Amino acid sequence: MGPFILKRIGQTLITLLLLTILIFTLARLTGDPTPLVMPSEATDADRTFFREQYGLDRPLHEQYLVFLRNILSGDFGVSFRYREPAMNLVLAAIGPTLQLAGLSMLLAIIIGVPLGIAAALRQGSWFAAIVRGYAGLGQAMPSFWVGLMLIMLLSITLPIFPSSGYGGVANFVLPCVTLAFFASASVTLLTWANMTEAMRSDFVQMERVLGIPNRLIVLKHALRNASLPIVTYLGLQFGLLLGGAVVTERVFAWPGVGQLVVEAILNRDFPVVQASVLLTAVLFMTVNLCVDLLYAVLDPRVSA
Repeated sequence: MGPFILKRIGQTLITLLLLTILIFTLARLTGDPTPLVMPSEATDADRTFFREQYGLDRPLHEQYLVFLRNILSGDFGVSFRYREPAMNLVLAAIGPTLQLAGLSMLLAIIIGVPLGIAAALRQGSWFAAIVRGYAGLGQAMPSFWVGLMLIMLLSITLPIFPSSGYGGVANFVLPCVTLAFFASASVTLLTWANMTEAMRSDFVQMERVLGIPNRLIVLKHALRNASLPIVTYLGLQFGLLLGGAVVTERVFAWPGVGQLVVEAILNRDFPVVQASVLLTAVLFMTVNLCVDLLYAVLDPRVSA
């Protein structure tokens, strides 16, 4: 187990290094932020001073080395627009995003896993056809469209839930359902496929011959074997939810990292963009590292 953990941590660190290069390069491809940050009445001397103050007048390779040195010391720079430490802004916004993504993932598991198990046990039935239709719709409809339809139906036509804002329990309902709809569809299909394969395996047939109760076979033995690819996929799905939250947060005016990143990109606020993407990437890779370790616990052959 030890070498496996060290190998995965090393791969994560290399990925982070490559990610810093990618983020730094793409951010600067958007252009010079000076015209957007400085007021129209600013003089050429003011604009030159701004570039010198933030190191934008240096060659790109020097800017990257300074950027890498600073983030290793925990300094992600100061926002061009807000004049505050970029990481402070990101940390203030990451909480609502994690709440939204976490609750959406939990809802997707609560919906998707039972539906997948039930459909696998009722192959060819009308229930399985309904589940397949639900999963197909969930994967086909874009999240932003689902969000807009939910707002129209449950906020405007039937004023049950608020259409925007953050704070109370009611504010979580529509954004969470929007994100969980797509995620639960994928979890349903994956659970269905793996449970079907597990129920057809030789060891399940043998347990039936031995007279073991069907509920025990399904929940203890078949589900355990089917859970390995599901656990791996859930780690990837969490990253997709963090990415999907960018669009969903714009639809529901959610004060998370998605809103912050979009505004930072529009204003070419490099420090905020870099801090936001890096922190989100670290969270995503941490979750996947934990999933890999859990996978190794469930199947010791992985770490062998």
